[in-house]
Amino acid sequence: MIGVSKLYCGAVEASDPLRYGRLSKDLPSHLLQFSRDKKPVVVWNVTQRCNLKCVHCYSRSEDKSHANELSTEEGIQLLDDLAQFGSPVVLFSGGEPLIRPDILALIRYATNSGMRAVLSTNGTLINDRIAAKLKDIGLSYVGISLDGLALVHDAFRGVNGTFDKVIRAIRNCKEVGLKVGLRFTINKRNFQEIDGIFDLVEEQQIPRICFYHLVYSGRGADLIKEDLDHEQTREVVDLIMERTLTLHDKGMAVETLTVDNHADGPYIYLRLLKENPERAEQVLELLKMNGGNNSGRGIGCVSWDGSVHADQFWRHHSFGNVRNRRFSEIWTDPNDELLQKLKEKKKFVHGRCTSCKWLDICGGNFRVRAEAALGDLWAPDPACYLTDDEIGMCT
Repeated sequence: MIGVSKLYCGAVEASDPLRYGRLSKDLPSHLLQFSRDKKPVVVWNVTQRCNLKCVHCYSRSEDKSHANELSTEEGIQLLDDLAQFGSPVVLFSGGEPLIRPDILALIRYATNSGMRAVLSTNGTLINDRIAAKLKDIGLSYVGISLDGLALVHDAFRGVNGTFDKVIRAIRNCKEVGLKVGLRFTINKRNFQEIDGIFDLVEEQQIPRICFYHLVYSGRGADLIKEDLDHEQTREVVDLIMERTLTLHDKGMAVETLTVDNHADGPYIYLRLLKENPERAEQVLELLKMNGGNNSGRGIGCVSWDGSVHADQFWRHHSFGNVRNRRFSEIWTDPNDELLQKLKEKKKFVHGRCTSCKWLDICGGNFRVRAEAALGDLWAPDPACYLTDDEIGMCT
């Protein structure tokens, strides 16, 4: 997760996370990515059921029931363990999490346990009543998926009228004072919509937007050929920086982030070296604190059936199941070879990564994407768009 507004626009200084000691339990949410203990933010996919048919769905969700989901009691046991372990955030996801009948009770339990609870949703079920309840139970943030303007988004999500429901959901959240933001997955079908999405953010006064680089997992694995090429990716990241700066200069405190490609960090730094060298040094310090990809270290995932994964995209490999062992035990198991390697992935990547001067900052980028595209878990991430010259291979 790369905070464009934090880094490029100066919304966060290197001294800000230092004031809190960089401990997960003490950091406010906007600084959590700079923690030094990397207690895992846990994505809990509470259900595989979904009322949409998204073409890129990493969980291959469908509109049908599954009998193997964790029960309410099992979910409470999981949340107790996460709270005791010190996980600062639990992200309720799916499928569509609001389909699950006990979701409000589970969110309330998480917040009463002292954790920050956030919701990842398609937004179609957030009417004014649900928005008020989410606010009342202490939810910190609602991230609503939006992958384009009306025609593109509805095609991407497989159901007509979805865009209009998202806009209503945003307004319902704002009316009750619940922080809401957008989640946009970049690919060849929708990258030309980004300008329009920024216009929408400004028009609707939406305080946060996350741009996700495509990860080749679930139905997203079928879209490898629809990922942007490197030049297109550079153009998109430039556009995101420029539109974010425009909003910042207008006095709009919009938090803009890019997610799932840690090449974005060095790319922002290299641009700032040309535009604002003094700010670039601040950014370099923040990127070092961030540490790059955190799959298996600062982020983990529990699936609907209790399986534990390195992140929500690693469904083909489980480290264990919370029905048999607590998440905290699984996550700290010194005998799980892959899990231990992921915590120190910089030691195991090969190819151009070994010569890259940004390895400590990107953390080896996305291993699951390398495995999906190249069949080699430790190969360079094919979505890394930095040139040989930029990573220090050319003299």
